[in-house]
Amino acid sequence: MGNRGNGRFIVFEGIDGSGKSTQIKNISRHLKTLDYGVYSTFEPTDGPIGLLIRQMLSGKVATDQRTIASLFAADRTDHLVNKVNGIRKKKDQGEVVLSDRYYFSSYAYHAQYIDMEWVIHVNSLNAEILRPDVTIFIDVDPKVCFERIKSSRSEFEMYEKIDIMEKVRTNYFKAFDILKDLEKVVIIDGNSTMETVENDILHEVKNILKI
Repeated sequence: MGNRGNGRFIVFEGIDGSGKSTQIKNISRHLKTLDYGVYSTFEPTDGPIGLLIRQMLSGKVATDQRTIASLFAADRTDHLVNKVNGIRKKKDQGEVVLSDRYYFSSYAYHAQYIDMEWVIHVNSLNAEILRPDVTIFIDVDPKVCFERIKSSRSEFEMYEKIDIMEKVRTNYFKAFDILKDLEKVVIIDGNSTMETVENDILHEVKNILKI
């Protein structure tokens, strides 16, 4: 697979059911046809800390919200600096890293229970290690997202409730405003057709890659 210049770190954000995973697959496939090296990843990771987080989110392991927030930050650090497949290593090697969630997810989800500034502070080391070249937020009506989730599975995770999803969306925009001078964020209207959303995202990705 080819390598077209310096690597990039592109993060996809959105409430559950917004279509992030599908769009990452589509964008990855398109970039590979253009001879870019692409590495797709996600949070929480499938590493030891990430697996523990997943057990907490599913309700299998009881916990406190501060513990979850701290574990997410720790999982994120490993995600960045892991010597085998860390994001920073992949980017330094010239790959385009596409991540399903990063620290804005923590700001949006955990700020329901904890002061957002505290969550931002806990993730400050991760921000120092690597900020995204762009964070792409797929904005979809929470009611639409909730219906998508209901139609695809019978069990729900901790944050997959309509009232929580609405609060999370509000918190995303609050975080974007707080960090507007430090982060590049692009809002994509995710209420359109999948093809339209993909084209809008691809346009922004091409701007970042300068193609």
